[in-house]
Amino acid sequence: MRHRLETNQRANFCALVASQWLGLFLQFIGVAMVTAVAFIAVLEHHFSTVDPGLVGLAISYALSVTDRLSGMVTSFTETEKQMVGVERVVQYIEDVPSEVSCPHGTVLSSWPSAGQLAFRNVSLVYRVGLPQALRGVSFFTNAGEKLGIVGRTGSGKSSLFQVLFRMVHSYQGAVLLDGVNLASVPLEILRSRLAIIPQDAFLFSGAVRNNLDPWRKCSDAELWTALERCHLTQAVRELGGLDADVGERGRHFSVGQRQLVCLARALLTRSKVLCIDEATASVDLETDQLIQKTIRSEFRDSTVLTIAHRLDTIMDSDRVLVMDRGTVLECDTPRALLGNKRSFFMDLCTVTERKTAEQNFTRHL
Repeated sequence: MRHRLETNQRANFCALVASQWLGLFLQFIGVAMVTAVAFIAVLEHHFSTVDPGLVGLAISYALSVTDRLSGMVTSFTETEKQMVGVERVVQYIEDVPSEVSCPHGTVLSSWPSAGQLAFRNVSLVYRVGLPQALRGVSFFTNAGEKLGIVGRTGSGKSSLFQVLFRMVHSYQGAVLLDGVNLASVPLEILRSRLAIIPQDAFLFSGAVRNNLDPWRKCSDAELWTALERCHLTQAVRELGGLDADVGERGRHFSVGQRQLVCLARALLTRSKVLCIDEATASVDLETDQLIQKTIRSEFRDSTVLTIAHRLDTIMDSDRVLVMDRGTVLECDTPRALLGNKRSFFMDLCTVTERKTAEQNFTRHL
């Protein structure tokens, strides 16, 4: 990262130096023009009769040439520099390959009906030359199972969701949902049948209803019911109702409320698989408890995959998947992992977290 910042600053420094040099060079040209006009005026006055008014007019016009010339050349160079952005847009449009949608694949309208998920020897490399993000990952979840996923930064937790939603296509192995290989499912269908609450909740500019139900498949009553279950009814009413503008990136909502909007959106999809990518990492404890309470009550029959930042958010999970360097190290119940003092899961916990985890596990029993 430091090397990239230094490279970027070198380019910025070179651009700044070139701009300053150009400005100085144009000033020299302007001074030369004014000097030449003044010198010619003196010669004309010496050898012939010249109206002094014309001499003054010529010098005043010569003085303004510097600013005109500088503005024209600067505008030209700035336009040329900004055209790099247009070049990049054209490159993305023409050169970046589109996602493979598998348009000929078909699934039942009720799929997935159970939510049984299986990763079979999945390996992933984001780009050639980079280390593997996933290395032979294999695990299975039963229908309605709650699976917590933990690991250090860079262990491959979020890469599991990248593969599940087919955000990347350079993976090996197979991912099955209710026995259907996800590689054979059209992207639009696949992503419409899954629900996710991301770590950085993103809301589009526009009305509340458009962020909850972009395809307008739900009635107002269903939208209000989802908001009520996510404890957002009062906040939306104060904002102005379902047609109120949420602002750019949802700035009219707090961070916690934006997460709750994403949770309400997930409720409306009625998905059998819910993915939670450290959704409570940046929210307060009260919002965290609201999210966990809603998930436990509204998604009790769905398969829930939770990438955990706070250990207490996964202590009521059926199993915990422990990852490190792209591999699965452990997969067992929270109680079994806490009982094994030599487990990698225990190494991830500080002393305080262990006490908190044990207390929360006892509370969830």
